[in-house]
Amino acid sequence: MKTVSFVTVRKRLIFTLIAGVVLFLIMGARLWYVQVVMGEEISEKAEESWGRNIPFEAERGDILDRNGEPLAINVTAPTVLVVPRQIKDPVKVSEQLAEVLHMTSEKAYEYVTQNTSIVRINPEGRKISNELANEVRLLQLEGVYIAEDNMRHYPYGKYLSHVLGFAGIDNQGLTGIELFYDEQLSGEKGYVSFYSDAKGQRMPNLADRYTPPENGDDLKLTIDTNVQTIIERELDEAEATYNPDGAMAIAMDPKTGEILAMSSRPDYDPESFQEVPPDIYNQNKPIWSTYEPGSTFKIITLAAALEEGVVDLDEDNFHDPGYVKVSGKRLKCWKKGGHGEQTFLEVVQNSCNPGFVELGERLGKEKLFKYIDDFGFGNETGIDLQGEGTGILFDLDVVGPLELATTSFGQGVSVTPIQQVTAVSAAINGGTLYEPYLAKEWLDGATGDTISKKESVVKKQVISEETSAEIRRALEYVVAKGTGRGAFVDGYRVGGKTGTAQKAKDGKYLENNHIVSFIGFAPADDPEIVVYVAIDNPKDTIQFGGVVAAPIVGNIIEDSLRALDVPRRTEQVEKEEAWSDIPVIEVPDLLGLTKREIFDAYYDIELDISGDGTEVVSQSPDPGTRIETGSTIRIYLGDKTEEEQ
Repeated sequence: MKTVSFVTVRKRLIFTLIAGVVLFLIMGARLWYVQVVMGEEISEKAEESWGRNIPFEAERGDILDRNGEPLAINVTAPTVLVVPRQIKDPVKVSEQLAEVLHMTSEKAYEYVTQNTSIVRINPEGRKISNELANEVRLLQLEGVYIAEDNMRHYPYGKYLSHVLGFAGIDNQGLTGIELFYDEQLSGEKGYVSFYSDAKGQRMPNLADRYTPPENGDDLKLTIDTNVQTIIERELDEAEATYNPDGAMAIAMDPKTGEILAMSSRPDYDPESFQEVPPDIYNQNKPIWSTYEPGSTFKIITLAAALEEGVVDLDEDNFHDPGYVKVSGKRLKCWKKGGHGEQTFLEVVQNSCNPGFVELGERLGKEKLFKYIDDFGFGNETGIDLQGEGTGILFDLDVVGPLELATTSFGQGVSVTPIQQVTAVSAAINGGTLYEPYLAKEWLDGATGDTISKKESVVKKQVISEETSAEIRRALEYVVAKGTGRGAFVDGYRVGGKTGTAQKAKDGKYLENNHIVSFIGFAPADDPEIVVYVAIDNPKDTIQFGGVVAAPIVGNIIEDSLRALDVPRRTEQVEKEEAWSDIPVIEVPDLLGLTKREIFDAYYDIELDISGDGTEVVSQSPDPGTRIETGSTIRIYLGDKTEEEQ
């Protein structure tokens, strides 16, 4: 047996020592790396493993009208959460929860025994009332938590429903403005975190950690609630009167593209959207519907003809026999027998189809369709809402004499209401085509400070100011003396155009089934508002735009301009009275008169008298105001003071 030399043993000891030192250094370096370099990451993973997050929903930003009136806000709506592993007696807990949340104990038991970290009781415990949440808190059930949640509330109910849209149960925007601007409105969720062991039991020595939510930004719209209220009122009345298949209205500032109001029928309550079919809440008709515009489209033909200098409204004449023949087809005027000899101002005033066919022929298809394109037809307007339609136009290559003729008076093409409003706004505002929009300003929800503002977007200068002024003049005559007399408003110089469009099905026009419309603006010398109203298949009435839609637009314009503090004009084109019109008189000055003196004067008015005096000390409306014959004047009777005597 060989003996190992001392030298060999020494070498082995030195090698072992060196190896031990190296191994110690490696372990030390690894420990340092894990504790120092990776320490934060590992701690976060440990916290994730131990942590349980109770979510706190961020509040969506409020949606306001242009004056700060709330249109969509948040209300507190707590949610019940369960941590199953912390529940020691699931039978007892499920029975107590079931009684408070009005659910079966079997279903509650399924929730409290699930093999997961956190369970939402949905829908019975989701976004519940504060009163119900307090009842759950009073049970003091271990493992049952109340998360502070919120839900969307629309203070005006159905009001503006298609524009605002709605948010779902998770506060995500699903339609309308809520969807289009969902990211900026939403914000970021917050949490309250607590720590638990591997069995899910809460660790008593570790404090909870709160991560606050970041609320969404507030959005101020271009909508004016005063104008919107007027439009909603008029559409409600139209529904009650005509029982139509649908109805819509848009009001826009023609100088900026700002939408002042927009509404559609049938409508719905955004907080109860589950109760109506999707085809109701998904159809924002003013931007989605496409149909033949009818005579409202004649404004575009008129604009092109004036800009190209192919017509003088006062000097050029046209004879209308009641029809015109184009490519073997007989295109009729709405008036049987025609309008006879007339100026082209009267052609516009009378909405004479053969006269507009003549204008289309003078222009030719290339020029007419160039203006149609310039005014934005065939393309999206760019409004900040989903689902905008583009309409349908003839391909220029297939446009023959007949297609040119029908297009010139608004038949055979398909457009959207919002296209018509933006185009007509350009025609009467001096010739500038604007992009319509709804989002006016973003605000910090906490401070109210402005984050950003939307500026009007000019898309194109379509026609000259001179042409635009001629269009305004012609359309004021339409309302004062022509087919749009129903929209006449004394003192506000309304201009506009009627539209009566046939509806088609399976390639054929339907009988007695029209979309009747009117587009109007005022004041004609300096337009502040453009209003479009369309009523789909009104019942028990003559289906003409001038009969059904024009009076509605007149009401909207008069009340809206009053709400916007737009002063009345002292001069305007005098209305040509029809046999069915109620005569208009000026309110007499009754101040200082006695009742006997008023009755002896035989004023064609009704009196609403209050007060116990002997003579009139105040009256409403004021003297000089123009009203319909037989209207009621309110007077107050009092006695003069000694100073007045």
